[in-house]
Amino acid sequence: MKNHVYKLIELTGTSTTSIEEAVAIALQRAHRTIKNLCWFQVVETRGDITKGKVNHWQVTIKVGFTVES
Repeated sequence: MKNHVYKLIELTGTSTTSIEEAVAIALQRAHRTIKNLCWFQVVETRGDITKGKVNHWQVTIKVGFTVES
């Protein structure tokens, strides 16, 4: 197929370690049930603070995947 059609979904991954791990966790979970994952875009990064330190990262991403014909 020449011209692909994509669908977008929005996910929020979380991690106590890093932003990158939060993204990876979200993508790994999506990969379990969604075929043809192609790309992602970070939409928002936030976290919570405990005793002056980052306690938990929350990263919202848009994930694109091809729609099968």
